Amino acid sequence: MTEPIAGWIMARNLRPLLELLSHYAGYAFDQTDWDTVALGVQDTDDEMLNGWYSYPLTGTIATLEVRLAHAVGSDVTSVGVTGAETPELQIRADTLLSAFATV
Repeated sequence: MTEPIAGWIMARNLRPLLELLSHYAGYAFDQTDWDTVALGVQDTDDEMLNGWYSYPLTGTIATLEVRLAHAVGSDVTSVGVTGAETPELQIRADTLLSAFATV
């Protein structure tokens, strides 16, 4: 088992992040997924241990578990990704977090 990939992104980039992670995992992320995540992450708080929302991206290539929580008082969403077992998927997930933190 690999270490979780963790970081933060600008909240407005959450959907594009999940869509790209899903693509890399071989999962078809759709509007229903987005509606579920948007509702689930709504009342989260990254400073609370039990204040995070978790969503699985179960694809044909990998199963990623994405943990999400708002950084209260900001436009930032904290993100943790587990299940990226290959070096390629680890690099892709880490790069997405870096890119969506600045865009």
